[in-house]
Amino acid sequence: MIGRLLRKCDFVRTLAMPPCSRSAHFALHFLQARPSEPPAFVRKPRTEVLSTGGAQIGALSVDNHPSGYWLGTVIPKRHARRSVTRNMLRRQVRAAMLRHETRLRPGLWLLRLRQPFAAGTYLAADSSALRRATALELDSLLSRAVL
Repeated sequence: MIGRLLRKCDFVRTLAMPPCSRSAHFALHFLQARPSEPPAFVRKPRTEVLSTGGAQIGALSVDNHPSGYWLGTVIPKRHARRSVTRNMLRRQVRAAMLRHETRLRPGLWLLRLRQPFAAGTYLAADSSALRRATALELDSLLSRAVL
């Protein structure tokens, strides 16, 4: 299972790493680390007496992290104007990462779109030709990134 990068600090520290692989349209960054933990929630102590005051309340140790792969995508509007295209690219990135997951090292992976696809080449914002071209390029990119 692949988790998602959600916190800005994880994006910043992964983007600080040089790209481990590049293609005509994408750059792939890798950081061998876990995502940062959110700050602990501090609860104000209650002054009133609760009916469950004597009950044992233990901290649940639930690990919400997946198996060690976290993926973030940066697809700016200036390179993909239509939301349909940006969402298609995100789905393609996630599918490509799932195909190559077993050959990649665990850690933080960030893929960013660095060049727009030529608008005149593809008939629609989410055409099958654009999906095929994206899938081929992402497979090539991730196969070169195997470390």
